[in-house]
Amino acid sequence: MEPFKIKMIEHIQITTKKERIKTLQNCKYNLFNIPSNLVMIDLLTDSGTGAMSDEQWSAIMTGDESYANSKSFENLKKIIHELFNYKFFLPVHQGRAAEAILSSILINKGDLIPSNNHFDTTSANILDRGGTPVNLVADTNIDNSFKGNIDINKLDAFLNNNKERIPYCMVTITNNAGGGQPVSLSNIEDIYNTCKKYNKKLIIDACRFAENSWFIKQREHKYKNWTITNIAKKIFSLSDGATFSAKKDAIVNIGGLLLLNDKDIFENAKNELIIKEGFPTYGGLSGRDINAMAIGLKEGCDEKYLEYRTGQISFLHKKLIDAGIPVISPPGGHAIYIDAGKILPHIPPNQYPAQAFSLECYIEGGIRSVEVGSVMLSFLSPDTNQIIYPKLELVRFAIPRRTYTQSHLLYVIDTIIAVFKRANTIKGIKIIDSPKLLKHFSASFDWIS
Repeated sequence: MEPFKIKMIEHIQITTKKERIKTLQNCKYNLFNIPSNLVMIDLLTDSGTGAMSDEQWSAIMTGDESYANSKSFENLKKIIHELFNYKFFLPVHQGRAAEAILSSILINKGDLIPSNNHFDTTSANILDRGGTPVNLVADTNIDNSFKGNIDINKLDAFLNNNKERIPYCMVTITNNAGGGQPVSLSNIEDIYNTCKKYNKKLIIDACRFAENSWFIKQREHKYKNWTITNIAKKIFSLSDGATFSAKKDAIVNIGGLLLLNDKDIFENAKNELIIKEGFPTYGGLSGRDINAMAIGLKEGCDEKYLEYRTGQISFLHKKLIDAGIPVISPPGGHAIYIDAGKILPHIPPNQYPAQAFSLECYIEGGIRSVEVGSVMLSFLSPDTNQIIYPKLELVRFAIPRRTYTQSHLLYVIDTIIAVFKRANTIKGIKIIDSPKLLKHFSASFDWIS
């Protein structure tokens, strides 16, 4: 059962299929444009959409709004020293701010940044600086327990062949663009050692470090008796820095961190932060938000909570597998990823099958999900001037933390199954208008007639 009870509710507006079709037309078939009151179950993202605890709300009331060196900053500093093994840190308003600062001070035009899978804003920040994100995720047939791992042989060869063009390496935990799959601690250690071999720094995209640590405890026998906190500290000891969106595993609505060991990089990052975010002890956040983040970092590492959290995903996964729906397996920690490419083989990548499936789920049941396929992840290679499409056309149903009950999940399952059963009637999608980067946020679409 859920390790909490509900203290406050938010009403859901029940809409009809006719109303939802009209809504999509008005929103130019972009799910990001839909007013939230017209969404019945919102699984667009788990970022900043969770329910905060009574302790977090209490901490908000005692936030210190002093401009510099507030008590709230000291509260955050204490928990960071308990969880992370870094010498320096900066609060930021969310994870992409940390990515932007890091990219602006370390990436030059023509640079290459290897990772397992870069997610959307990480990739966009690299591309915006003239760099190229490179994905080196391991063959998923090798280790089914940790399908987010980097292929070490590929990484070694890549570093050897491109030494002068690589300012740093990354690894995303869990691997969001690859189905929310975890990365093993042994793989992180191998990545770190390979980076050191070529004198390259390793930066962790740590958005879901607690969920990744839970999977390490469950699936990597060596660490079965370790606490989540100790596993996390071990992970971070095998790196040179991290970007972190607190809107995930710290269960807050806003906030993030940039964590570093190198003093020179930290000083440069601090200067960028002051220009773009705020003073180094608040970084674009209010004192109350910083207080809530400090509490959330502790709550996000609670093992009973993590058992419930990953259990929700496992429940969804099993029910969809039983219905014959192709999903990324085993289940990750924050979302279910449906393989729309397999469900809609008649729709090619340039007609965006994952976007089409996600739109049909909204029409069928008022459920908002997100495409993680050729809309979100394709990009024009600076080297070849060719469009690089992702290997998979996925639809992500991200579960907000401590928000939806099992009845809600059963409704989601029924909706997905209904769309799956009429898959052969679904048409492709075309882009009417879009920006150069991060198309999925603001592009306009229409059905292909």
